[in-house]
Amino acid sequence: MSQDYRYFASARRRCYALLFEHRTRSGRRMETFWIVISLLSVLFLFIESSATDLFPNIPNILYRFGTIEVAFTTLFTVEYVLRVISSPRKIHYPFSFFGFIDLCTILPMYILWLIPSLSVSPDLVVLVRLLRVLRVLRVLKLLRYMSDAGILWRSLMRARRKLGIFFGFVAIILCLFGGLMFAVEGGKDGFTSLGAAVYWAVVTLTTVGYGDITPHTALGRMLASVLILLGYSIIAVPTGILTAYMSQELEKGRAARSCLICLHSGHEIDAKFCAHCGAILEANTSQPVEK
Repeated sequence: MSQDYRYFASARRRCYALLFEHRTRSGRRMETFWIVISLLSVLFLFIESSATDLFPNIPNILYRFGTIEVAFTTLFTVEYVLRVISSPRKIHYPFSFFGFIDLCTILPMYILWLIPSLSVSPDLVVLVRLLRVLRVLRVLKLLRYMSDAGILWRSLMRARRKLGIFFGFVAIILCLFGGLMFAVEGGKDGFTSLGAAVYWAVVTLTTVGYGDITPHTALGRMLASVLILLGYSIIAVPTGILTAYMSQELEKGRAARSCLICLHSGHEIDAKFCAHCGAILEANTSQPVEK
């Protein structure tokens, strides 16, 4: 019994090293393998959406793409199960960000298998399309292998309060101008409801300007002009907030890279040699994104 447990523990450690650690040669090879598989699965998904137009002379083309999707789903299912088994905190991983993404990328196929009536019901076409489009989330799996994504994630977490206040202020402005435009335009020229008026305010504040709804009264055009100028004034605020926190994160990363020979610090995160004495720097072993 103890020998079987030791064998299982050893296999579990090997799986963990391959799936979660990418500093070894085998870990880097496994990382490359999953990156290629994720990119191929998304590429085939986009080709599948227009397969009948691209390959009109090939019979059963959708069936062939379905077979390819089964292979991808099987691979990602094996990956998900191995990650759950080898993770030190089995309960934590399924509820983590990447655990949720991994689950969402394999669930659509199993749901369609278990409930085949969904794919033939005309009333559930939108639901079926949504289930299939969920597979696009596989592109988010690439974030697991982007070390710099951790800087952006930590910056977002630190700036979330300021960003929340900013977007709350923007929501107030949108509701205010949407209500004013609904009252000024008198429910005509596209401003048929408060929701449509707020939609116009969003399009105008972000300076997109689709032009599908436009004010026709003098007062309405004045309000639109004020909203456009206001949009130009505040649209860069979240960018400045996030940039400030990203700069702090980069400085923290540079401060942590110091030379063991001359004790000089402030090296770039991806630097391999000391900029002061030329000595080899220790590898950056931080895990920026929880995998």
